[in-house]
Amino acid sequence: MVLFIEYPKCSTCKKAKKWLIDNNIEFEGRNIVEDTPNKKELKKWITESKKDIKKFFNTSGLKYKELNLKEKLPNMTDDEKLKLLSSDGMLIKRPLLITDNNILTGFKEKEWQETLIK
Repeated sequence: MVLFIEYPKCSTCKKAKKWLIDNNIEFEGRNIVEDTPNKKELKKWITESKKDIKKFFNTSGLKYKELNLKEKLPNMTDDEKLKLLSSDGMLIKRPLLITDNNILTGFKEKEWQETLIK
C-alpha cells in the first residue's frame, strides 16, 4: 500500500493527489498536520530513503523561516532535528509518499512516474 502524507490546502499536494488518482494508484491519505508523523516513523523513513535529514524539512515554509532553521539546523543533532520535525507537520516537506521500497519527498512527477509506474 502507498501512504500519501499531505497538507490538504497545499497546491503541490493537490497536484500530487490528482496525479495519483489519474494514474489509478491506490493510496492511503494522511493529513500531515492532524496526524503528524512521529519521531520513530520519521527516523525509519529517513534511514530507508538514504536522504539527508535536511531533505525532510519544508525549507520554503513560513514556520521554517520563523524559527530561523537555516541558521540553527547545522548546529543541531539528528535527534534534535527529528524531535523538531515530529513536533509540527508544517515543518515537514510535503507531500511525502511512502511505498514498500521508496520514500519520496515533494512532488516531482518524473520521479513519481519512475517509482510507481513500472
